[in-house]
Amino acid sequence: MYQADNTNYRTNESFIQEFTRSCLGRIIIATVIILAALLMAYFTAPKESDMDAEMNDNLMQCLEVNDGVKGDVVDDYVHNLTFIFTTADTTVIDRDKLETYEKHNRLESYRHTFYSTSYIYNNMHPEGTRVGVGIFGIIIPTVFYEDILLDVGPVHKGYEQKLNQAPIMDDTDLGETPNITEFHYKGDLEN
Repeated sequence: MYQADNTNYRTNESFIQEFTRSCLGRIIIATVIILAALLMAYFTAPKESDMDAEMNDNLMQCLEVNDGVKGDVVDDYVHNLTFIFTTADTTVIDRDKLETYEKHNRLESYRHTFYSTSYIYNNMHPEGTRVGVGIFGIIIPTVFYEDILLDVGPVHKGYEQKLNQAPIMDDTDLGETPNITEFHYKGDLEN
């Protein structure tokens, strides 16, 4: 049907409203937001020296917190969150533990394009394990107490011994297995 007066159906939207409601406009807006975030991440990624200083502080806090009772994984995550906002009290840390840490562990930081990472190297983790990430100017520790090597001792007593010795099994008879038959349901038996 032909309608003579079709002015009621026209919209008076501006170009900006039409652009933001179109698919191409939304894609362009999302692309601009992502590029702005990447540009901001590029300029605010921490330098290696900043990562080293902050991660050394975070590792000292980890040594300080785990001096007494060792918690579970949730405690480690909560401690890592609090390490972002606090600094270590170096007077509390045992000097022997600190010397052992410095002797057997090496911290290295790397600056990537949009973020920075810190790795700790020791005999337990010769390939390194990540203990911190820095992005948008914030350094987030991911260190666990198990990542730090503090106890060093011999793995075996002599060179002739194997690292993993096979357990010695005696030849005791463990008995016979009962007859295993298939189970068939026969319904409820009512008398």
